[in-house]
Amino acid sequence: MKTPTNKLLSQEQVMELINILKMRFEKNMIRHKDIDWENIQTKLEVSAEKIWSLNEMEKTGGEPDVVSFDNTTGEFIFYDCSPETPKGRRSLCYDRQALESRKQFKPENNALDMAAEMGIEVLTEEEYKELQKMGNFDLKTSSWVKTPNEIRKLGGALFCDRRYDTVFLYHNGADSYYGVRGFRGSLRV
Repeated sequence: MKTPTNKLLSQEQVMELINILKMRFEKNMIRHKDIDWENIQTKLEVSAEKIWSLNEMEKTGGEPDVVSFDNTTGEFIFYDCSPETPKGRRSLCYDRQALESRKQFKPENNALDMAAEMGIEVLTEEEYKELQKMGNFDLKTSSWVKTPNEIRKLGGALFCDRRYDTVFLYHNGADSYYGVRGFRGSLRV
């Protein structure tokens, strides 16, 4: 399948992004012990669509970094590792249904659609907790996490943050949005 041209970066943009990712990788080795950068770069150089998604993560303030390797699929897993939920992905309700249900003061977008447009996945609660083992994230912000269908059918959605040196899971109406709540994503390469 051919990648649409609007999802292609120039060679210069690709190299610039790879350099940013490499510097972040080297600066944060605690996140990816036993992973070799050269293997990641080799995969990135042949994954135009994944590079585009990583660039979207970077452009919106996510500071993507490798957090693990899936031995079963042979994929490197990137998460948004910005200290706070990415600035370019805040003030969002949870999903399209929640956005459409708002009668007034609608946010510009929703977390699930924005993630899909970027080619990434919203972190699950488990992934969010794994991320928090690598550092202290969302000390002033919060992030929507994938919500089980049973909760979503009842109008709710889940989000997490870190306060008092503890990771908390909360619920809210899926149509709610706040200036300090956004979402963190993951991408497999």
